[in-house]
Amino acid sequence: MTLAVTPHRSGRRAARNGFPRLLHAEWTKFRTVRGWVTGITAAALMIVLVALLTGAGGNQKGAPPVPIGPGGEPVTDSFYLVHRPLTGNGAITVSVSALDSSIPARPGDLRPGTVPWAKAGLIIKASTRQGSPYAAIMVTGSHGVRMQDGYVNDTAGPSGPASAASPRRLRLDRSGDTITGYASTDGTRWTKVGTTQVSGLGSTAQAGLFVASPQAVSGGGTRGSVSTATFEDPHTFGGWTGGDWTGDQVGARSPSFAGYPENGSGSFARSGARFTVTGAGDIAPAVRDSLPTGGLLRDILTGTFAALIAVIVVGALFITAEYRNKMIHLTLAASPRRSRVLAAKAIVLWSVTFVAGFAGTILATPLGERLARGNGVYLFPVSSPTELRVALGTAALLATASVLALAAGAVFRHSAGAVTTVIAATVLPYILIAIPFLPASVSKAVATVTPGAAFAVQQTLVPYHQVVSNYTPYYGYYPLAPWAGLAVLAGYTVAGLAVAAVLLDRRDA
Repeated sequence: MTLAVTPHRSGRRAARNGFPRLLHAEWTKFRTVRGWVTGITAAALMIVLVALLTGAGGNQKGAPPVPIGPGGEPVTDSFYLVHRPLTGNGAITVSVSALDSSIPARPGDLRPGTVPWAKAGLIIKASTRQGSPYAAIMVTGSHGVRMQDGYVNDTAGPSGPASAASPRRLRLDRSGDTITGYASTDGTRWTKVGTTQVSGLGSTAQAGLFVASPQAVSGGGTRGSVSTATFEDPHTFGGWTGGDWTGDQVGARSPSFAGYPENGSGSFARSGARFTVTGAGDIAPAVRDSLPTGGLLRDILTGTFAALIAVIVVGALFITAEYRNKMIHLTLAASPRRSRVLAAKAIVLWSVTFVAGFAGTILATPLGERLARGNGVYLFPVSSPTELRVALGTAALLATASVLALAAGAVFRHSAGAVTTVIAATVLPYILIAIPFLPASVSKAVATVTPGAAFAVQQTLVPYHQVVSNYTPYYGYYPLAPWAGLAVLAGYTVAGLAVAAVLLDRRDA
């Protein structure tokens, strides 16, 4: 009985020992074909070269500086402010009885419209300098009462719009660095909306009434808007200094300020206890729409597009060349299970492409960023872990796409068909989402269900619920999380390898 089992076990042991030899054979085959090595090397160099050209091509020297918030993020900090100095502790209350917005329908035609995040309310700010710390409570166009601070923090309060029939009463209290916001419908019963610590206010802050009106999304672009609010019966308590109210447009020359539509401007008018304030802009984190001149890490890595084509060609040739020169018979004869040959080729190809892609990305990123910043281009900040994720993800994207091409090569057994199919599946979606006027629904669908979803690994921007924007792949916002996008490409690749393995076992070489 022992003698009957031994050959079976020996066969399995030999098969296991044979796979490392198979891997070594495929690696030797790959590195000895100059064209394949050159193609993979060229892919890495393309990433670096395009990064250098991209960094050197931008020229924004002399442009106004981008406002930076307390957390180091770029912000939009442009609004109309009616203010007085507040020294030490104090409070202010006001009633907002109207908030009306206008959007240009066409040149020369400013019409009433809805701006969901138009804002009118009370603010305490360290100074009128852009990016300085603040806290504010406000009514909005469509999102009720909100309390916001630090540009990125947003707390919901009572719902419903402000109107003459149903005014919203707001209160903002300062106690040291602690700011508390309240809302009321009758001025007697107050609901606390939120409390926040605002570091850096200093002993004297600027406080008062403000109006902001963000850009409105229109198709694939945006249009500037303007809003006017009516404030009634402002009352101050505590350390307010004497003097009259002063009106200022904060951030008039900021690159994240779209300006006033139809050459308008901010203003305020006072009639007794009533203030009518007109403003534009926003107090919020900057997004790609509000900072269109800002550069992204994915812009530096545009060479991924060219590198992808190169690795797809190499991946397909890694197996189709053997069909062309009839060497596939010897390759398949080396293993009793043909799928093992395919697995060995996939492992070798993925590993080589990953290393080359990672090296190219790691080298391209700092070089391209340094050149871009040297030319005055503002780059949206990226943390070190995110930068590493982009580098690893880009390398994995290239490596996985090359294996998909290998699978297609095994299926078609001709390089032209394999290369064309994989380029259509991976590169064409990349081109489609780069079309700015492609409908958002189509762009997001393409970036969700096609292998091109893998480009989500280069995403570095974060969408914000309190900022209406074009959150589409064209602007750098992908519908899938980075690794989920790569998983879509990996799924196609695994399915392709499974089909290729079945066909290799069933048909003659």
